[in-house]
Amino acid sequence: RTTSRGRRQQSRTNLHPDSDQITGRGFLAPAIINQANIKLTEQEHQLLKLGPRFIFDDPKTASRRRTTELATLKRKLEARFFEKKVSPGRPVEQFIAELDVLLQNLHNIPTTKKQIKSNKIQTNKSFDTLSSIIQSSQSSQSQTNIRPRKKKNYGRIVKRLKYKIHLANTVLRKTDKSKVFHLGTVDHYQKKSEEYMEKTKAYQCLGVADPLPDLIQRTNKYLLDLRLAKWITQKQYEQLSIKPNEVELAHLYYLPKAHKPGPPLRPIISGLKHPTIKISKFLDDLLRPLFDQMALNSTVTSGFDLVKQLRQWSRNHLKQETLFCTIDVTDLYTMVPQIEGVLSLKKMLDQLKLKQVGGLKVETIIRLSRLVMTNNYFSYNGQFYHQVRGGAMGSPLTLTISNCYMYFFERQIVNQIRNSGGLYFRYIDDIFITINWPVRHLLKEVDRWNKFDENINLSANIGSTVNFLDLNMENQDGQLFTTVYQKPSYEPYYLPFNSIHPLHMKKNIPFAMLIRAIRYCSTFQLFLNEREKLRMALLLNKYPNKIIDKQFNNVLSKFEINEPLTSMNYNKSRQKIIDSPIKEKLLANYEKSIFVHFTYCSSMKTFPIKFHILWEKYFDKSPINEVTPILGTRNVDNLQRRLIYTRSMTS
Repeated sequence: RTTSRGRRQQSRTNLHPDSDQITGRGFLAPAIINQANIKLTEQEHQLLKLGPRFIFDDPKTASRRRTTELATLKRKLEARFFEKKVSPGRPVEQFIAELDVLLQNLHNIPTTKKQIKSNKIQTNKSFDTLSSIIQSSQSSQSQTNIRPRKKKNYGRIVKRLKYKIHLANTVLRKTDKSKVFHLGTVDHYQKKSEEYMEKTKAYQCLGVADPLPDLIQRTNKYLLDLRLAKWITQKQYEQLSIKPNEVELAHLYYLPKAHKPGPPLRPIISGLKHPTIKISKFLDDLLRPLFDQMALNSTVTSGFDLVKQLRQWSRNHLKQETLFCTIDVTDLYTMVPQIEGVLSLKKMLDQLKLKQVGGLKVETIIRLSRLVMTNNYFSYNGQFYHQVRGGAMGSPLTLTISNCYMYFFERQIVNQIRNSGGLYFRYIDDIFITINWPVRHLLKEVDRWNKFDENINLSANIGSTVNFLDLNMENQDGQLFTTVYQKPSYEPYYLPFNSIHPLHMKKNIPFAMLIRAIRYCSTFQLFLNEREKLRMALLLNKYPNKIIDKQFNNVLSKFEINEPLTSMNYNKSRQKIIDSPIKEKLLANYEKSIFVHFTYCSSMKTFPIKFHILWEKYFDKSPINEVTPILGTRNVDNLQRRLIYTRSMTS
């Protein structure tokens, strides 16, 4: 027993993981997953390593969009003047003309590689070697590349790669969780798709007969009947009805779950223009807040929510024999029966004692929900399908219906766990339980719960150490230890620093990730470990040390912590950060704001300042001087949009 405790103590205090541990956490994981074994050139490999979110500089697209963006801004300005019953006059024309010249000049500036100064990194010894390699690499690049290097023609590489993937009968996708590129064969995807459809029995093949025209006609007729019966208002009818030229059938594609062996595929039905999508979103906007209110005490929305609950519970209930249990609900979205799923919405509204929501009677909500759930049609691999079981993963209402169905399924389990002094929380199809039961008894209970509903299959993992969402939890001799969890296939990928995104977006990544590390890491030692892993991941994604350090310091400043974190003050500082309320986003005052968007490219870093100077010049003393411009950016397509085509397996 003493030996066992000694080992545990050693593992707990080990701040310097060896290379095997680093590998397990993904530092040596592949940046792309090439299961198709397609031969890539060095340029193509480097392009895919940049990841799905990477945006390369494309001033031509920014320039091409300029005319439309200026015309949009001009219409908005004229509308504001007309609201004041004043003619826009010459100031608007002159402002737009001068802005046009400014943008043209910015779009035509040639980009050159800027010199990045090297910065020293202070890290734990285990990371010194890797850190110094990355630093010296950054430093040598900045010092030796005095002459501008030939600019990479990313557009040409993208075209060449798309053609190669097509010829090789290969499917390119973004992985489900780790968000890196995955290359698989068409045959593999086809086989996995057939296995999934056979297993779930959720899809009925309709052959090559397109169901879209009939679906449009039936949807509009259903809405018209509701309108004539005065179940919905004229405004709601106009909002939800559809025009044939504005809709298209959904299509099915799969995301590989690279963190699981196989890998299995997650089905996504993309139906942004599906005939029922307006109704689905309309109902979801009404019902999801009600579900969140009803299930507040048994659901979490993040690992941080669970950290707070678990810390509080463990003070009085955590013992040496306390078990942690995570349960996965298999294929929840496709296994929820459609009619019973819709009826769970009615049970929710009855429990909340609501007779109408947003001006709609409960019966109207149920009818519209049934219309959405029973009319999921999509195309896949040249054929059409009707989903006869579950809801479309991609339709907003599906999540709320699945959550409601699970809420009523789990009532008995929640009561049983809590009556036994345990803790129960769920995030969609992932369940977390901690309780002071023997392992055998808990396994027996999970088997019993599995008999509650033939549609719900629970797969449990029980132990003193478990992972839930992005949180790792361990019970070491009755003491709770928590830290950040990354899946074994995790590649330390963040948005690359050389991606053409506004700087504030990239700065926010180290800032937000360090806050998470402090919230999750229960000891200073675990925090140091996680902080250096984060630093390495950022360095690997080309973040300069200066920005990393500054953002790390900004975290402490935000929470008014005036000294560096140490083993002496860590617990107190962490408690302060955990207890700090998360500020709600301030709603914009639309009457006194005007939103302006222009496509971003690397030469536009100074554009915001110049824009506001121009605005003050023309409108400071105008009738719209109380209107504040809120400047936003539009991005050109990232690599995911440029490379991935989801409509057909053979594309």
